[in-house]
Amino acid sequence: MKVLELQTKQCPFCAETIQARAIKCRFCGEFLNSKKAKALEAGSGPDSQADEDEKTDDVVMFAGRPSLFGMAGTVIKGMFFIILAALVIKFPLETMLARPLNLQLTEVQILMIGQYRVIAGIGLIVVVALILLLRMVKLKMTYYEVTPERVEWSRGILDRRVDNLDMFRVIDLKMRRSIFDCIFGIGTVGLITTDKTDPEFVFEKIRRPRRLYDIIKKASLDADRQNRVVHME
Repeated sequence: MKVLELQTKQCPFCAETIQARAIKCRFCGEFLNSKKAKALEAGSGPDSQADEDEKTDDVVMFAGRPSLFGMAGTVIKGMFFIILAALVIKFPLETMLARPLNLQLTEVQILMIGQYRVIAGIGLIVVVALILLLRMVKLKMTYYEVTPERVEWSRGILDRRVDNLDMFRVIDLKMRRSIFDCIFGIGTVGLITTDKTDPEFVFEKIRRPRRLYDIIKKASLDADRQNRVVHME
């Protein structure tokens, strides 16, 4: 019985032995389909072409965070509940509803209901304020960066995570803008990709979304040509 030998090669960055068909080195984490990797494998050295390609790879075409204006709809809903809570605190509902409902309440019961009513109103205001604050912090802790080779993003408050997506994996784009988005000049750009981890990636509530859409569209087409990638429908 003939045993097939696994073809291997050396990583041009860390010199560890990896599979010949590998796209990303499992030792150093470098991508092997970048211009720098191809230049190193071709033997041109890091002093000329590789340095020039590295500078090209590091060019940041877009960098930014989600806009707080993207919270407009959430803020409006939150204000509705805050106003409702303020009305509950201000108006003595226990006495206003006692007669229409034929409720025979003693003074002690009315006092207790009034105290619970105020506590419930204050609690609702605190909960709504915390939800709005957490939403705001979550938006501002998200950061996007787009280069000719990949999309990179970081997110999380306590558990900070950083991920990236190769540009040649992008197969389609879409842009969505609500009424509030058009008013405030923001929008959402979604990517359909072949990446198993992030098959659908979304730039949430970005300023000037059309500019980002055009940048990624051009960069993905360029990456497809450079890596000779053909996306099958």
